[in-house]
Amino acid sequence: MKYVLMVGAICLVLASCSKTKPEESPEKEKKAASGLVTMEPAAQQHVGMKISPAKMAQLTEYLQVTGTVQPVDSRVSQVRSPARGRLLEVRAKVGDRVRAGQELARIDNLEAGELTAQLSSARAELQRYRVLLAAQSKQVDRNQKLSDIGAAPLKDYEQSRAEFQALEESQRSQEAVIAGLTARLRRFGKSDSDPTVAVVTAITAPFDGIITKAVTAPGELVEPSTELFTVADISRVWVQAEVYEKDLGRLQVGQSAIIHVDTYPDERFAGKVTYISDALDPQTRTAKVRCEVANDRIRLKLDMFATVQLPTTFSRQAIAVPVGALQQLETKTVVFVQRGAAQFEAREITPGKNVNGQVEVLAGLREGEPVVIVGAFHLKSIIAGKELGEE
Repeated sequence: MKYVLMVGAICLVLASCSKTKPEESPEKEKKAASGLVTMEPAAQQHVGMKISPAKMAQLTEYLQVTGTVQPVDSRVSQVRSPARGRLLEVRAKVGDRVRAGQELARIDNLEAGELTAQLSSARAELQRYRVLLAAQSKQVDRNQKLSDIGAAPLKDYEQSRAEFQALEESQRSQEAVIAGLTARLRRFGKSDSDPTVAVVTAITAPFDGIITKAVTAPGELVEPSTELFTVADISRVWVQAEVYEKDLGRLQVGQSAIIHVDTYPDERFAGKVTYISDALDPQTRTAKVRCEVANDRIRLKLDMFATVQLPTTFSRQAIAVPVGALQQLETKTVVFVQRGAAQFEAREITPGKNVNGQVEVLAGLREGEPVVIVGAFHLKSIIAGKELGEE
């Protein structure tokens, strides 16, 4: 009897030992495995994966707008004829680069010709006054002597003296007329030493620049109001952009600007904001913003399209990763941190500002951790494929 009871107890023990442990729930297993992704190095190379350590970066937010290159108003001059005349020769055309004082055209100065004739007449009249004065001076002396000896009345002397003084005033007036005519001729570049020479006046450039407009042809009659050329000095230029109303509060006069043009894609031109319009365009709700840019080598051409980057008030140091490193898993923003040669962790982060393609990381990532910056989407696809397979 005792033997039977012992055998039964041994069977019960063996039966209890043979039972398997209770299995963990599939949801728990899925949660544990979802944070790590495996991708072999060969596959990483195939998709062009790139990994870079998370770094501290100076994040400066830029407002990017488009604009065009324009001349500075104070560096543009409309060249006009100094007098009425006829164009004899045109020596410059649109697009020419000119130097200060360089001849742009020559005119037969009709006004100067008339002044030359008036000057000759005035000089002849002055000479006549000088002859009259010499004669009248002798008459005054003669009347004074006759009056002193009582041979002639005193009034004759006084009358001759008055006539002499009147001739002196006329002579001084004529000298002033000649001085005025001479000064006007000198403004036309004509010397009064040889008034018989034909008057040809040169039209010159006021400063170094390029000809942006020319509306002249030989033989045309021109007046002082006629605009012959427009000369622009583009050693400094404006890049004029349109900025939306909502962004104006982020800008201020005097701040820096970075200019890019398609012609030189790898170059940056430094500028400064010199003007923000006080009035908005009612149609586009934008204001004009001008940036002045040095252009010593004349690489920026007038009316070129340009991209203007204007730094705003946001600027701080933070851990940042390229925007391509961020992926969405359900409602979470994650980056993939390398844990081994073939293993990656989907790490949830708190993103901040997106500044020029760099995203600020507020929490979830430490400086120096290796982050997948290219190819993160492929790792996300592996996770998504596993979840679909399990479902």
